[in-house]
Amino acid sequence: MSSVLIIGGGVGGMATAIRLRQLGHTVKLIDIDPHWRVYGAGITVTAPTFRAFRRLGLFDRIMEQGACVIGHELFHYSGAPIHRFDDPELEPGLPAAGGIMRPALHKIMSSEVLRLGVDVVLGVGADRIVNQPDRVDVTFTDGMTQSFDLAVAADGIYSKTRSMLFANAVTPTPNGQGSWRIVAKRPEGFTRTQFYVGHENLVGINAVSRDEVYLFILSPDPDRRWVEPTEQPAMVRKLLADFGGAVAAIRDSVSMSSSIVYRPLEAALQPPPWHSGRVVLIGDAAHATTPHLASGAGSAVEDAMVLGEELERSGSDVPAALAAFTGRRYERCRIVVESSLAIGAHQLARGPATRLGELMGAASRALSADY
Repeated sequence: MSSVLIIGGGVGGMATAIRLRQLGHTVKLIDIDPHWRVYGAGITVTAPTFRAFRRLGLFDRIMEQGACVIGHELFHYSGAPIHRFDDPELEPGLPAAGGIMRPALHKIMSSEVLRLGVDVVLGVGADRIVNQPDRVDVTFTDGMTQSFDLAVAADGIYSKTRSMLFANAVTPTPNGQGSWRIVAKRPEGFTRTQFYVGHENLVGINAVSRDEVYLFILSPDPDRRWVEPTEQPAMVRKLLADFGGAVAAIRDSVSMSSSIVYRPLEAALQPPPWHSGRVVLIGDAAHATTPHLASGAGSAVEDAMVLGEELERSGSDVPAALAAFTGRRYERCRIVVESSLAIGAHQLARGPATRLGELMGAASRALSADY
């Protein structure tokens, strides 16, 4: 049994806390936000992500509050249908895809973290981290110091831990696009995720509950512009002005009371190794991706599962476990990050939809393989 510090209480940090407690480790989780809030609207859950959540033990609860679909539909932005297809079953009983609201997922995961007895400390970060041969010493932002067998940095795309401990720490790179997400009422008979192509703005609609969907827009944004909240509904309607089909109905319902989330897109892939002594990077701290493959959260949950397996396999040799962890995870996460960036670049270049399908299909097939 090891003592583990987890820095960051997002999806990756919570998944790691849950998995390592399941394996009998003593776990402390810190998050700099004193309220442990979650930001964002809906989250797409792919079949590989459902697989990871099922192995973590959260699948049934996610299905109760989220939604699943049987396949995808491709439309011209005018609303004219192009292609409909059912997704193959990755594992028996596993949905092809679906989604859930981020606050609902956060509640499911944080409740499990607390139920398992993780020591959760909020409003505190890691101010100084020093590796020793047999431990890692951490000084917290409140001045307290504690030693652990292992520290897991799940502190996001702007990871302070990465900057502190890695001389070759990467900085996030914008991809030239922005992401808009709007929560709306679920259309009658909605059973497949919808994608609308042929326009400079790529639009998709995905179910996140029995009653709700979120619509996303990926639009060119080279200037990383700031849009005041009071101006966001009008901006969304402008971005969707040319669209037909279900998009048009959602566009016309957007108002000041709509839930709208916007962020410029950026990515960061830290070169291996992802560990320094007894400290390891996971999730966005190691491989932050744009949302084109909807695999950011899923990759973080997979990180948690693989880290647990390697700690079990290596016993007390923590550095060996961390080296094996990077060895198993780097190539898969590289595919996610680089394929997502390639898809975004293709969209910005207004390339043919057939090539877009090829890029997405190749990456999806790679991610269908077991982690």
